[in-house]
Amino acid sequence: MKGIWKKITFGAAAIALAAGLGACAESDRAEGESNSASGYPEKPIEVIVPAGAGGDTDLNTRIMAKAMEEELGKPLVVTNVNGAGGTTGTQKVKDAKADGYTVLAFHNSMILNKIYGLVDYTYSDMKVAGVGVLDQSNTFLVSKDSEFQTVEELIDYAKENPKKVTVATEVGSMTYMQILQFQEQAGVEFNIADVGGASDKITALLGGRVDIVPTSLGLVQGYIESGDFVPLGVMAEERLEDAPDIPTFKEQGVDLVVDKVFLWAFPADTPDEIVSAFTEAMSKAVESEEYQEEIKKSWLNPTYLNPEEASKKLSEVEAEYQELHKLTEGQ
Repeated sequence: MKGIWKKITFGAAAIALAAGLGACAESDRAEGESNSASGYPEKPIEVIVPAGAGGDTDLNTRIMAKAMEEELGKPLVVTNVNGAGGTTGTQKVKDAKADGYTVLAFHNSMILNKIYGLVDYTYSDMKVAGVGVLDQSNTFLVSKDSEFQTVEELIDYAKENPKKVTVATEVGSMTYMQILQFQEQAGVEFNIADVGGASDKITALLGGRVDIVPTSLGLVQGYIESGDFVPLGVMAEERLEDAPDIPTFKEQGVDLVVDKVFLWAFPADTPDEIVSAFTEAMSKAVESEEYQEEIKKSWLNPTYLNPEEASKKLSEVEAEYQELHKLTEGQ
């Protein structure tokens, strides 16, 4: 009888232990699935860049995409969708299936597109995943033979020759806003020429068709090093660590500081757990040595901002642009 009781007791204990282990395994599985957003990503992610190949938006996106592939374990396929000041590309993402496999990589111009009435939406109408880089290397570029080689010389010349200095831009773009900000601060008036994208502006400067090209240092590093082009300064609070010889605009009397914020965003209905998984990968990518070394080659600042921080930064930029638009409306 004792033997039978021992067997029954042992059997019941074994069943209880098995049930407990099963429950633990089930709990672990559920937790694992939650942490990995149900296995996301399970296939390549398409990254829409609303700009042409070869520009800073394209370059910065590809550097980040490469770093994030290491974290997500799936390819990030960059697709350039140019047109209408970037609105063609942003609309494509906004209208995409909200499953985490279509993501936008863009910048401040998304704000301007709404301010100028090109679209009725902006970053806040999508689900921002974060920011991986801030470009504080924005400059006014001139040729080596230019009549002005500093901001002070440019202002003096422009005041004596209203509308004689031709500045290349895309009307409604971020560089257009920089020109308006400079005019407002310095009390000058330029001849603003809409010549197209980044490569078009450089071609125009090389050909002597324009006097100034607003751009980022990283895009024209080779021309600067060769001496063909001269940056008049950087629109930053302080001189850049990797370009200490280039003065800021502030040092030269123009309080113009510009942060180009490179954001990543999903369609508005994308599940939070998917965005969180993507954001976590972005955070780790920005921390990686490889990413930081690569992005710094373009004189950029590898800065991670989570969705809340990114949205706050973008809202600050938006407020500045709205105020400037009121001041310069009609220009």
